Amino acid sequence: MPNKFIIMDSTDNCATSLDDIPQRTELKTEYGTITMNQDIPLGHKFALKNIQKGEKIMKYGQIIGVATEEISEGDWIHTHNITSHYLEEVVK
Repeated sequence: MPNKFIIMDSTDNCATSLDDIPQRTELKTEYGTITMNQDIPLGHKFALKNIQKGEKIMKYGQIIGVATEEISEGDWIHTHNITSHYLEEVVK
């Protein structure tokens, strides 16, 4: 069975789904087994570890956003819990 997700870089704290992943699905990762807390749509991100509010979201080895709330391992990462890192840099 092919992987249902991809991790782009060893520094990433999120993975990208390669298929719709139903809630409660357990996935084996290099970080251990992670249980999905919500349905994760194809192409969307989920947390590989607990992420604190204000912590950078890493994908492709790059900062893609900042957590606006606590994000638990296995949580869906999307616009409801991150903000753009780019916007943070432009405002400074």
